[in-house]
Amino acid sequence: MSDPQSYRPATGDIPASPGVYRFCDEQGRVIYVGKAKNLRARLSSYFQDPDRLHRRTRKMVFSAHSVQWTVVATELEALTLEYSWIKEFSPHFNVMYNRNDMSFPYLAVTMNEEYPRALVMRGNRKPGVVYFGPFPQPKAIRDTLELLLKMYPVRTCSAGVFSRAKRSGRPCLLGHIGKCAAPCVGAVSTEEHRELASELVRFMSGRTGPVLSQLKAEMNAAAKSLEYEKAARIRDQIAALNSVLERNTVVVSDGVDADVVGVESDELEVSVYVLHVRGGRIRGVRGWVVERPGDQELGDFVSRALEHLYGDLPEVPAGTRAQRLKEQPASVDDVEHLSTQEVPALVLVENLWEESPIVASWLQLRRGAKVQILVPERGEKRALLERAKENAAENLRLHKAKRIGDMTRRTQALEELQHSLGLSQAPLRIECFDVSHTQGTYQVASMVVFEDGMPRKSEYRTFNIRGHQGSGAKDDTEAMAEVLTRRLNRLIAEEQDQEGEDEDGVPLRSGPVDPETGKARRFSYRPDLLVIDGGLPQVNAAQRVVEDIGLSIPVVGLAKRLEEVWVPHDDFPLILPRSSPALYLLQHLRDESHRAAITKHRARRGKAMTRSVLDQIPGLGPERQKALLSHFASMKQIRLASVEQLQEVAGIGPALAESIVANLAGESG
Repeated sequence: MSDPQSYRPATGDIPASPGVYRFCDEQGRVIYVGKAKNLRARLSSYFQDPDRLHRRTRKMVFSAHSVQWTVVATELEALTLEYSWIKEFSPHFNVMYNRNDMSFPYLAVTMNEEYPRALVMRGNRKPGVVYFGPFPQPKAIRDTLELLLKMYPVRTCSAGVFSRAKRSGRPCLLGHIGKCAAPCVGAVSTEEHRELASELVRFMSGRTGPVLSQLKAEMNAAAKSLEYEKAARIRDQIAALNSVLERNTVVVSDGVDADVVGVESDELEVSVYVLHVRGGRIRGVRGWVVERPGDQELGDFVSRALEHLYGDLPEVPAGTRAQRLKEQPASVDDVEHLSTQEVPALVLVENLWEESPIVASWLQLRRGAKVQILVPERGEKRALLERAKENAAENLRLHKAKRIGDMTRRTQALEELQHSLGLSQAPLRIECFDVSHTQGTYQVASMVVFEDGMPRKSEYRTFNIRGHQGSGAKDDTEAMAEVLTRRLNRLIAEEQDQEGEDEDGVPLRSGPVDPETGKARRFSYRPDLLVIDGGLPQVNAAQRVVEDIGLSIPVVGLAKRLEEVWVPHDDFPLILPRSSPALYLLQHLRDESHRAAITKHRARRGKAMTRSVLDQIPGLGPERQKALLSHFASMKQIRLASVEQLQEVAGIGPALAESIVANLAGESG
């Protein structure tokens, strides 16, 4: 811990201008990023009497070793730079909305594919994909998609299923029952299928009136022409669409596009809940619960939520959106602006805050048109805001109930590990290692990391085991010793300014922070406990590695058969109660490391086996192998392919195709 006064800049050296600042720890890692309209006043507040600081702020300033700042021209520039730094450095003490997202699913339409798909998905959004939502109830959106497919039968299958159907000339079950237009077998053209997807997106974007009017006109025309089967089919389509609309009732009669932000808080945490209203209907929701530093007003959390939602959008020249709406193109690629991933014209909040005009200007740059942040006083919009606040309060209640249980169990587990193993402090960072192979071949190892009793998946690593002669380790004990040696050598190199190379020939260079990116290097954090998947031999080998390198890090092992905890040089295992939180944590660590190792091993083995089979075929170089696997997706499909089908791949002629068929037939025989 540092004394904040040891790195406090002279007050006169700090400009009284807008800017962005960042605190760094002793290794130069960025641990907090903030902005201010007056840097001098803001930074001075961090160096007041520590007892007057919020607990989290106090911990941050004592963890820091230096503070830096960048002066900007306007508060808007400060907001933009702050967002980019938080995204780049992921500072530990900043509120990170992506870590606390409720992770609701989206309805996605992959307009970036030749044959667009409709699917329910979670996770990061991809360019070229149109998203609707997120939706708080996965079952409801799946049921909605089922109804939409009756009207807009676009494909929902994976690339593998689509390729198999295309090669066999037989559609899948959905194609047979009318829930897919079956573009895989040419039942509709590429253009017709894309238009179906475009109509689906337009309907979900809120353009429901024209769609229903057109369908009713077509139904009446079919009935007048005595085409009763066609009229009945359109009638069923109208009924399906009405069922979808009933689930998405109009909440604002003027058809407004708005984000409605509800906020509730207590002394420790803040809950933010956003209703995405598009075309007068609620098209999606987002929710977060984040820690509340004592010196932040609630409006700041609204700012952070909007930055998280729209910060990745590019700036749009003023007037662009109006021009796009005026043209009203038929292509769905030009109606994406109606989805929930685009900035709306209106943001409704409970109270305006100091930087709300700056945030409105920032949003306007990403919309290409005016954005207003308003406080609704009455009517439908006020009712919407109350609904958002109710949901925020409920999320906070549920989060606190769950968090109390989770925190209690994690604290119990870490404290029990500390006492059972005789550690000087609770092991806040634990690393667990496992080895996987098939009869000594394709040897790999995994390293998983838990911090505060929870997985830190961004810190997971895998290793290829080489052995002394590059032919692999002779047994699991030697493999474990190798991977620990490599990991701990990297730790020493990144804690110090050491030069050289590791066993992989990777440079061991210059301290814990990458000077080019400012981010912490991969192995720069020292573990408080090393856990080995294995018994006493593996644990003793691991302990020898730690001692030989000159470190003092506790090591334990967890044996699979009886779930015994082994301590180095102890002939008898430590037996933890079956209901022990500490044992559960160790099991979770061991299972995660085993899963990661198995996944890596299977990938390495599959890649090697595929390469070894194809390498035996004369004239089939790496580029053609890659083209084959890209076209057919698997070795099984390549083996099933005919000479004619193989020639569809770029670079594969008749002679080479015949050679491939002959070699693979001989290999399987």
